[in-house]
Amino acid sequence: MKVFTYSQARQALATVLDTARKEEVLIARRGGDTFAVTYKTTPRSPFDVPGVKVRATTRDILVAIRDSRSRGAEQDTSSGPLVVGR
Repeated sequence: MKVFTYSQARQALATVLDTARKEEVLIARRGGDTFAVTYKTTPRSPFDVPGVKVRATTRDILVAIRDSRSRGAEQDTSSGPLVVGR
């Protein structure tokens, strides 16, 4: 645990925050009040991924989706009718 005085924390805030990433940090004021500084991570979605540059147009994507769906429908017909929403 690292303890900074209020004046030290004010003058070196970046250092205080960097230290708080690794260990508990306390800031002590002259009157005896003590404050804890904690590092908090922000949860991220597993779908938050960087984009991919492609030269596909909207039309290309729609054609690919239609082709994929029609191939899936052809494969599903052998197992009987598709029942949705039972």
